[in-house]
Amino acid sequence: MTIVALKKITLCGLRLEKNEVLEKLQVLGSAHLIPLNKQIFSTEITTEKLTKRAVEALKYLIRCTRKRHQINNDEDFDLNNVVQQALQIQTDIRTLNDQRDFLIKRIEEIKPWGDFNLSTEDDLGGVKFWFYIVPKRLMKQLKNDLVYQVVHVDNTQCFVVVLSEQEPPTASVPVLRTHTGKVPLSVLKRNLQAIELAIEDKQAERQSLTRWISLIAQNLAKNENAIALKVAKSLSLDDKDLFMIQAWVPVKKISIFEVFAKHNGLVLMVEDLQSEDLPPTLLENSELLAGGEEVVKFYQTPAYNDWDPSMVLFFSFAFFFAMILSDAGYAAFFGFLLALKWKNLGKAMQGKRLRMLALVTIIFSIIWGILTGGYFGFSPTEDSFAGSLKILDINDFDSMMRLSIAVGAIHIILANLIKVYQSKTKKDMVAALGWICLVVGGFLLWLVKSGVLNDQLLNKVAISLLIMGSGLLLFFSSERIIKKPSDAFLKILDGLKNITGITKIFGDILSYMRLFALGLASTSLALTFNQLAEQVYSSASGLGLLSSILILILGHSLNLMLCLMSGVVHGLRLNFIEFYNWSVSDEGYAFKAFSNKGGV
Repeated sequence: MTIVALKKITLCGLRLEKNEVLEKLQVLGSAHLIPLNKQIFSTEITTEKLTKRAVEALKYLIRCTRKRHQINNDEDFDLNNVVQQALQIQTDIRTLNDQRDFLIKRIEEIKPWGDFNLSTEDDLGGVKFWFYIVPKRLMKQLKNDLVYQVVHVDNTQCFVVVLSEQEPPTASVPVLRTHTGKVPLSVLKRNLQAIELAIEDKQAERQSLTRWISLIAQNLAKNENAIALKVAKSLSLDDKDLFMIQAWVPVKKISIFEVFAKHNGLVLMVEDLQSEDLPPTLLENSELLAGGEEVVKFYQTPAYNDWDPSMVLFFSFAFFFAMILSDAGYAAFFGFLLALKWKNLGKAMQGKRLRMLALVTIIFSIIWGILTGGYFGFSPTEDSFAGSLKILDINDFDSMMRLSIAVGAIHIILANLIKVYQSKTKKDMVAALGWICLVVGGFLLWLVKSGVLNDQLLNKVAISLLIMGSGLLLFFSSERIIKKPSDAFLKILDGLKNITGITKIFGDILSYMRLFALGLASTSLALTFNQLAEQVYSSASGLGLLSSILILILGHSLNLMLCLMSGVVHGLRLNFIEFYNWSVSDEGYAFKAFSNKGGV
């Protein structure tokens, strides 16, 4: 769990050898290139965008139900052309499907009126058609002076055509008129047939492109490497005879680049970080705990001079998810799903890391579910083995609320302890110590005042910690230098400003009550579905058993999805919002090695 130390290297060589050197540097990998030229290609716009398009096209062709035999000879294969064709076909088919859906709906609306052409003013001496859909119960309200014809009748409505030079007044017809459009039914049907034929043609084109699926997959990495090389060439600073390129490199790999420079006749200069440098952040974690690193990258990469929160997020997310789930049965079901997907997840590095995070989360959830006695909404009896393992009652609101707040206090205290350890300035260190004293003191005082603890010594300790924390924030959390009396006053104002953050830290700790609230909600829903199924089974005859089984399946499936969503969203939120706010100072950007895909 660390942020890898980096150094800046500068490579200089003959311009004629630039392409060859960059190709070898790409194979070597491990270097994050630094732009030296303002006229560069954006990696985000080129490499990532084109790769995403190719992946999207590949997925689209794979979903085609009927595929052609695969071509392995890439002599006539053009990746960009095939990708463009596939995505264009996808867009065309979507557009045609939208048009078809519109026509189908329009035909259904027009069908009761029959196939007709609207009259012009000259056809019937100025008389026009006005269309109304009138409920049967309102037909008597049509005025007798109207000239109309009922052209279609269904179960509830009459389709009425009124002949009149002007639109009949609202007093004559009990409903608003219907707009049928000018296109006849026969024309709409011909248009629909043409659209369906066009969709079939596009599907045939899509099917034809499926012959390139294997070559698309094979050339994805090759294409990405070629674009990355093109970007790298634009990053160098070129002279008439020489070129120069800079990069950030892990300290432990400097020796590799020294050998690389020597073998390729390059000049190498290695520099330590300067105060004005903004190096990228390269996280390094063991593979067992690297799932936390993937979670960190999902939200915010910490700055290079900050710390790596991967391990804390790994275990705190697993624990928070377990508290929100609060059911060993649900956790076991998620474990079964993970076992089914275990092999597929192991095909990619990111999948390997996330499946380990999922495994630890499920283990935590099973243990917490056993401790709270939740098994698909059922609670074991006290004399059973499972009942003997139950030591927490999810329905004991006071105890679970105290536990949730205690978890929040510990999490925020941990964040500030890390801040103390990582602090580069006296202000940050003193402020973090002050907040720790306030949180510990406030939590102890709450326990004493609420009657959970009846120790006068603890009461005095809590008050002392609150006074100490307030004093640290008031007098020592400002770095303002006192040179005159007004500076002392301003320093006190800085301290008072810092103390106002107590409302924020109080709110952040209370946010952890959602752990108890969501856990109670998931348990209550599971119990409700069980009781409903039992009532249906007891009261209904014949289909009672089938109905109760359907209620259990649908109810628990819905609850499982809600638990999964709330566990992930709120488990991450408490880390990314509350914990990050008190521990991670600045945002950085990720280290991106210039290397072949799948290379070193």
